[in-house]
Amino acid sequence: MDQPLLTRDRSALPAQAEGLNAYVGEDGVAVLEFARPHRRNAVTLAVWQALPKVLEQLAGHPGVRVLLLTGAGNTFSAGADIAELSEVYGDPDRAEAYHATNVAAEEALAAFPHPTVAVVHGACVGGGCQLAVACDLRFVAEDARLGITPAKLGVVYPAVPTVRLARLIGPARAKYLLFSGELVAGRDALPLGLAERVLPDAELDAAALDFARLLTRRSAQTVGAAKAVLDAPPERADEVLAPWLLRAREGSDVREGLAAFLEGRPARF
Repeated sequence: MDQPLLTRDRSALPAQAEGLNAYVGEDGVAVLEFARPHRRNAVTLAVWQALPKVLEQLAGHPGVRVLLLTGAGNTFSAGADIAELSEVYGDPDRAEAYHATNVAAEEALAAFPHPTVAVVHGACVGGGCQLAVACDLRFVAEDARLGITPAKLGVVYPAVPTVRLARLIGPARAKYLLFSGELVAGRDALPLGLAERVLPDAELDAAALDFARLLTRRSAQTVGAAKAVLDAPPERADEVLAPWLLRAREGSDVREGLAAFLEGRPARF
């Protein structure tokens, strides 16, 4: 059986949890894969716990410039493992600790220092959608299904992902998704604000990989500054940008970019 395109010709990092695989490639693209296809890539507590450490490892890898988040098989992630969740909610203290772990994983993904792109096939539901929303961008298959479904379970959705969802798609649309628990077709995710690209399923991985490789050819300085400022509260934008401006004056990216433009060649950042 052929290796899936996104993980092909990549080196696997040592596994930190069953159901979570991490890969790095010589092209500067890392891939983080939910890998429980027999359970539609449902996210276990062990995976939530492992995510911050794996993301820290990938962030520290010298060759990584972009991260793709995806799921094995034909599913991104159906969300939290409901059987496990039913046990957790048998004890209020365990439930509180579980949600703290869940939010810590989301925050670690949102804070990843390089661009992150969710590559969404099939179901992207609940905690899976929470993590897709925490990425910088989302490439979605036309026949994917996205939604956040705590209203179907009686679960109170944590504040951090609620606010992040509202920042991404607006308060009214966030209320629509959270109140109803309905799933949205991938083809409708673009106008809703849940996707930046929507493509046929068969074309999705190649398009996402091409885009990731494009980002590796852009200035990490420029991209990093843009990400930092856009993710910061507006009142802190100048403060967040200041160290990036200092590095730009002292670094080589601007000189290389301008020289490449004048010489009619691609920049080598």
